[in-house]
Amino acid sequence: MASLIFMGGIGTIIALQTGGLLYKMSPNFPFWLGSGLVLISALVVYLFIEEPKEYGQAESQPGMLESLREVFTNEDKSGLRILFAIFFWFIGFSAVDTFFTLYAKNHLGLSVGDGATLLSVLPLFFVLFAIPSGCIAGKIGRRNTISMGLIIISIILVLLYVTPASALLTSIAPLPLVGIPLVEGGPRMLTLAGVLLIFAGAAWAFVNINSLPMIVDLTSAARIGTFTGLYYLFSTFSAIIGPNLNGWAIGLTNNNYNIIMLIAPGFMLIALWLMLGVKHGEAVK
Repeated sequence: MASLIFMGGIGTIIALQTGGLLYKMSPNFPFWLGSGLVLISALVVYLFIEEPKEYGQAESQPGMLESLREVFTNEDKSGLRILFAIFFWFIGFSAVDTFFTLYAKNHLGLSVGDGATLLSVLPLFFVLFAIPSGCIAGKIGRRNTISMGLIIISIILVLLYVTPASALLTSIAPLPLVGIPLVEGGPRMLTLAGVLLIFAGAAWAFVNINSLPMIVDLTSAARIGTFTGLYYLFSTFSAIIGPNLNGWAIGLTNNNYNIIMLIAPGFMLIALWLMLGVKHGEAVK
């Protein structure tokens, strides 16, 4: 499960890097690339992936509605709390993920391509901290690790909100590939905004890497598939609501894209409050 999220992080890095370059060539090119890669992925799964036969003989799993009913009616609300925590922290993250390039263009004064490149340090350090975050959770517990990540990322986003745009573009050090040129044709540089996004990426690993294993360990082996489905139900539902809700907030503030750095921590803190009431889901030793 952690490997799945780890590979997703790597894919995000590549997408932001190549997407930023392709956008500079033509705004249409990133969409053509995305469409082509989805088709190739579907063909790879269809032609080369074979499911083990024993899955067909496995114990039947309860349906999604039955599992949802069980989560809502269970006297122990740990499952319900963590599912809604996932929902809220993904709404917060979607504010940053969806609107960051527009934030970079309208608030920081960067091109859309450079904004995507700047954001790529977040998934890069998410990937680098994927394994360490699991090790930390093994020492202090998943709930504590997730809570620590939510606190850190909330602080980072508030700092992005209150720090002037000129200060966020302060040059720190040369950084190939994921650095941004502060002058046309200049060297790629790590900026203060990039440093803050590095910490945000590490904190997001603390949250995201440990959440799916926590959901899985809330249930029995026969229900792992269904509870994994519940994880993706709540995270995907937030991905639908989040951009619309955050876009509405940006519109109300006269297209002030900096507001996303204030909205996102609010949802992260709601998720933190929910996580504090989770009593189960730790790794079985």
